Amino acid sequence: MGKLILYHGTPDKIVVPTFGLGSDKHDYGKGFYLTENSDLAKEWAVCRPNDKNGWLHKYELDTDNLKILDFQEKNVLCWLAELMKHRDASDTKRYKMLAKQFIEKYGIDTSEYDIIKGWRANASYFYIAKEFVRDNIDIDILEELLLLGGLGIQYCIKSQLAYSKLHEVENECLMVEYDEFNAKYNLRDVDARQKMRDLVNSEANKVIKVFSTLF
Repeated sequence: MGKLILYHGTPDKIVVPTFGLGSDKHDYGKGFYLTENSDLAKEWAVCRPNDKNGWLHKYELDTDNLKILDFQEKNVLCWLAELMKHRDASDTKRYKMLAKQFIEKYGIDTSEYDIIKGWRANASYFYIAKEFVRDNIDIDILEELLLLGGLGIQYCIKSQLAYSKLHEVENECLMVEYDEFNAKYNLRDVDARQKMRDLVNSEANKVIKVFSTLF
């Protein structure tokens, strides 16, 4: 893979990627999150409803000798299992019991990887996740739903080695206008949810191979 140019969108002008920091509640747990898509990173920089401009940071990552887990190369259920380790799609007792079984069956041990690459679970993802665990979505349309969401692909820097190979490109930090890119973020989300609802309500959704039948 060689060297990659990646972007990090954030409210903060000064960012110091640090091994061990981050929240376990993010998609892939603790780590530093980036994307190859600068426009998506700009949207993520101002996705909070606080009217504040954000910042786009540009990085170079040398991937040589790094072990990368790419969820796009795995079954979509493996990706969902990883998210369930960190984020709750529902707070019901039924979900918590089934999620544990789901993770045991479809989850991947990610502890040996330096980088995790996969979809970003933005707001529209939770519409899919909640409907899926309620048995309202057939597995046959699940991946198409995720693509409709325009979730974007992100990289999560996990290991100390990966952090040592990530370097910010000097003098290329850009301010992101809140009004422009927050509106784009919201429009993307509204459009995605409508397309998702249309597919969920279509005849393509057979509602036969659903969440509770996958064990």
